[in-house]
Amino acid sequence: MAINDTQRDEVLRLHAQGIARNEIARRVGISAGSVTNICNAHHRSFDRSATKAAQAARSLDLAAARLKLAERLDVAANAMLDMIEQPFTVYAFGGRDNVFNSATLDSAPVDARRTIITSAAIVFDKLSKVIESTTEGSADAESVLDRLEAEFDGEFTDVDDAEFGQ
Repeated sequence: MAINDTQRDEVLRLHAQGIARNEIARRVGISAGSVTNICNAHHRSFDRSATKAAQAARSLDLAAARLKLAERLDVAANAMLDMIEQPFTVYAFGGRDNVFNSATLDSAPVDARRTIITSAAIVFDKLSKVIESTTEGSADAESVLDRLEAEFDGEFTDVDDAEFGQ
């Protein structure tokens, strides 16, 4: 549908009042692209500083959320690593009567250790990627990685890599 002179004049009037492009489009009943084209044809532009500020604020919010998640993952990974040397309950259902059996071992068995170490390593990898993608607060995020690295170093000094097929 062609834009008439009344719509064009209304776009220019609203622009002069400082109304945002999308709001002008809604009020006049035309597309945002048409509003831009009309304004460009009359050598007018829109102030995008508010948009840039909003985008910057959103980026900071997302970076903070990534760091918060990284800290939670760090805590979870360390809790899993701590489970390796703690008493560990294994259980099974079985037999003709589907009986529940359990036993408490001095520490986690090999398959549980492998799962825990693999999970912690995945967390470490994901945290590394968070660090790479976060420009704000990287010092805080690096401290999370430093704590994880220290935990790995201290936790696995007595583990034989061959035990895990490495």
